Amino acid sequence: MEYRIQSGHPEKLSTECLVVGVLEPRRLTPSAQRLDEASGGFLTKLLQQGDLEGRTGQTLLLYNVPGILAERVLLVGAGKEQDLGDIQYRDAIAKTINALWDTGTTEAVITLTDLPVRGRDAHGRVRMATEAVENTTYRFDQLKSKKETPPRTLCNVAWSLPDDDLTVGTQAMREAIAISAGVRLAKDLANLPGNFCTPTYLAEQAKALVDAYPNQPLTLEVLEQEDMARLGMGALLAVAQGSRQPPKFIILRYLGGQEGEKPVVLVGKGITFDSGGISLKSGDKMDEMKFDMSGAAAVLGSIKAAVELSLAVNLVGIAPATENLPDGNAIKPGDIVTSFSGQTIEIINTDAEGRLILCDALTYAERFEPVVTIDIATLTGACVVALGKHPSGLFANHPPLASDLLNAGRTSGDRVWELPLWEEYQDQLKSNFADMSNVGGREGGAITAACFLSRYTKKLHWAHLDIAGTAWIGGDKKGATGRPVPLLVQYLIDRCIHQSNE
Repeated sequence: MEYRIQSGHPEKLSTECLVVGVLEPRRLTPSAQRLDEASGGFLTKLLQQGDLEGRTGQTLLLYNVPGILAERVLLVGAGKEQDLGDIQYRDAIAKTINALWDTGTTEAVITLTDLPVRGRDAHGRVRMATEAVENTTYRFDQLKSKKETPPRTLCNVAWSLPDDDLTVGTQAMREAIAISAGVRLAKDLANLPGNFCTPTYLAEQAKALVDAYPNQPLTLEVLEQEDMARLGMGALLAVAQGSRQPPKFIILRYLGGQEGEKPVVLVGKGITFDSGGISLKSGDKMDEMKFDMSGAAAVLGSIKAAVELSLAVNLVGIAPATENLPDGNAIKPGDIVTSFSGQTIEIINTDAEGRLILCDALTYAERFEPVVTIDIATLTGACVVALGKHPSGLFANHPPLASDLLNAGRTSGDRVWELPLWEEYQDQLKSNFADMSNVGGREGGAITAACFLSRYTKKLHWAHLDIAGTAWIGGDKKGATGRPVPLLVQYLIDRCIHQSNE
């Protein structure tokens, strides 16, 4: 899809289809009012006949509207103004794109950017609309012998803005295109099945990402199994020993900031398939465990977006990648392993493997002397129970970092909710035989998992994002969401703005 910003009076725009909004009950938006005036009250008369109430998602395609240059006009309902928030706005954009597809339109000018979305200025409306189009048009069908969806003709979308908003609109569109590219990469990686997306494949895609930007300060290093053994990454290798696929420890570095500036480090869980190991999961929905590398996918996607935007930040992405399978050589409940930090761990449940690979990666992150470290992981079903599918769980040992991520979540619409890291929860990780257990029991499972990771981040300003509830959608619409790429990129954008203002 190609995007552009279009200024000018809507009635004078020459386009295949002009999209305008209608609020409930039958209230014309400013752009629709101009069309109505130019057409001698044509839209008002039509609405009075009851053809469109303005409810969210309603659409009505009009031909031969008098007094305007557009070939067709698409009226789109946006609901009641007092209820018009992010969800309703994104839904209106999605309905618009689907309706345009059905018309065979190749290009359109959309004026829904004049809708009074609660808490959003022109920048926010343009960015959210562009991201909504990208999300609506995304399809993962490369493994199908026959494509189920016919080719779409719509290839050019223009957002209508007044002259005063052209600059901010252009910047918003640029950000949305870059973020959407990162989201698309994360989705593609996570949607691939485990027999395609192996640890080796993830490393190859990191190499492809570097190769795609030869003129950017982006480099890759991949540690092999023998490298991890030499370093003493006993926790990560304990998970990997049940798989015939060799583990990979992927390190991407983007040096877009000042020389010597401490980097932001992103650490993403890369379990390319999680059977649970010896603590085998039930068969129901086990196919969804291909999504257990969504944290690693989000790291690659966020770096891609940062490179696309040429963000003035130094960034390190770390993705420990392996499978978790029940081989005869797999770790067993009761085994004790020594992590890269030297701390020993009693394995109570082999299905709590994500924290094992992350703890070694977080220890490795120390060598970069990061300004902040953020790990991203589909870590616990307990987080889904606690928060559902809407926000990601947020834990942090540094309140300013937590505050920045909460703000980035509100701005991007990719929200998080902070949960406690109180010392009292640490008692649940006690072990009779090792420094700690890898699980803390049923109560507060998302919190005790974060508490486990906190034992490896005492030298870091660190946040943990539990994306088990937000990384994918199940059921008939099963697929990866690409979250939390929008959140992470917004956080990086905010850092750059803050630094430039200092």
